Amino acid sequence: MNKAQRFLLQFAFIFILSEAKSSWLQPQAAAESFNISYIQSAASCSYTAVITTSCSSTSYTRDQISISFGDAYGNQIYAPRLDDPSSGAFERCSSDTYQINGPCAYQICYVYLYRTGPDGWKPKSVKIYGYNSRAVTFYYDVFIPSDIWYGFNLCQSASSSGHHSGWKWFVYVVLGLTVGALM
Repeated sequence: MNKAQRFLLQFAFIFILSEAKSSWLQPQAAAESFNISYIQSAASCSYTAVITTSCSSTSYTRDQISISFGDAYGNQIYAPRLDDPSSGAFERCSSDTYQINGPCAYQICYVYLYRTGPDGWKPKSVKIYGYNSRAVTFYYDVFIPSDIWYGFNLCQSASSSGHHSGWKWFVYVVLGLTVGALM
């Protein structure tokens, strides 16, 4: 096998892995077991949520927008109403920053948005900064369906984190390069 063929094989392997990961990271409806009423009343920590509205969203929305996010240990943070039409929140191509208090969580690994109303709304991303975790960004870029919790749950288990997931992808890439070098 010549160098060009080996390079193409390695490129194809990495491309397949990256495509598999990107298709997996699409927002979806929350599982039926997702329950907002399961909010722990524990120590209070402060979080910053930066929500960026897509430039292909409606120019503004009067819809009611709520957010819930948390960690793999069951710590859930919930803000029932972020919207305020008089403030210009969630306008097209804008970013809105919210300070949200809730139970202290570890690494944030899920976020869900809830929208109800007639206008529609398309967030581009949600970035959450927390006390015990590094900042995490969830990329939506789709219109949020009405009257369902919609978003991401990247929690594998209480023992996993994004750090382990990063190592897993690193191992796959090294393995692909090794296999390509042996061919």
